Amino acid sequence: MGFSKEFKEFALRGSVVDLAVGVVIGAAFNGIVKSLVDDILTPAILTPALKAAHLTNLAELTVPGTAIKYGNFIAQIISFTLIAFVLFLVIKGINRMKKKEAEAPATIPEPTTEEKLLMEIRDALKK
Repeated sequence: MGFSKEFKEFALRGSVVDLAVGVVIGAAFNGIVKSLVDDILTPAILTPALKAAHLTNLAELTVPGTAIKYGNFIAQIISFTLIAFVLFLVIKGINRMKKKEAEAPATIPEPTTEEKLLMEIRDALKK
């Protein structure tokens, strides 16, 4: 098998295409979640805390006399926690929708002609 044919089979395999679509959608979803966390949730949570500490920016929190900015580290921890929580809620919603789909009663398929014939033979033998 030629290299190009083998590569084409690999690249066009369903799982590879699904993975590519998942990566693209994940990147777009990342932008939505990041904006939700950075622009809405983090300011709503941090603004009161920063006002209480008489700060305007979390990056202003540093160890005196050093270049260690522990405020940025705290901001990243908060951001990670909020992103993980938002993703948890999204996955929980998706699982709930899947559960509702699974709970839907399955329709019983109509017996085939062969099955109907076998049932007639069975009933006739019982008599």
